[in-house]
Amino acid sequence: MLTPRNGRGDSRAVSHDAAREKFQAYLAQKGLRVTNQRLAIFDAALNQKEHFTAEQLLDHARALDDSVSRATVYRTLPLMTESLILREVDIGTGEKFYRPASSDNTQVAQVVCVDCDKIFEISAPFMEWYGSTVSLKLGLKPVSQRLQVSAQCIAYRSSGRCPNRLRK
Repeated sequence: MLTPRNGRGDSRAVSHDAAREKFQAYLAQKGLRVTNQRLAIFDAALNQKEHFTAEQLLDHARALDDSVSRATVYRTLPLMTESLILREVDIGTGEKFYRPASSDNTQVAQVVCVDCDKIFEISAPFMEWYGSTVSLKLGLKPVSQRLQVSAQCIAYRSSGRCPNRLRK
């Protein structure tokens, strides 16, 4: 059975302090200020145990600092993905999801439940080998890759209840 990587007790999770230092250094490199709003967004993002959207992040960040604006969240998310603090996940619904990046650079594959949009991640160490092998055969060098499977919830299809829908 696939289970979501939830970060609880996950040794692959980047330490909060190290990630904060990395993000602050990235902002300085870009000539951007480290503001209380950006730090609230950062803290809210790294405290998430599941994938989240920009709007969900806005709610969590406002709980930490009520002066955080929607615009600041939408401007900060690309900075957090560019600095490799967050990973962006697109499941084809038009809305992007985010998750704190892991520190071990392990390739992951996503399995998305089409019944509840729950995103499960599984380790997929074969992806690096496969991407390199097929790219080199074509005279190319891979720069990014992803594996995403859309799946139906067997429990939902048989009983009308998706066990993951409660967590959405």
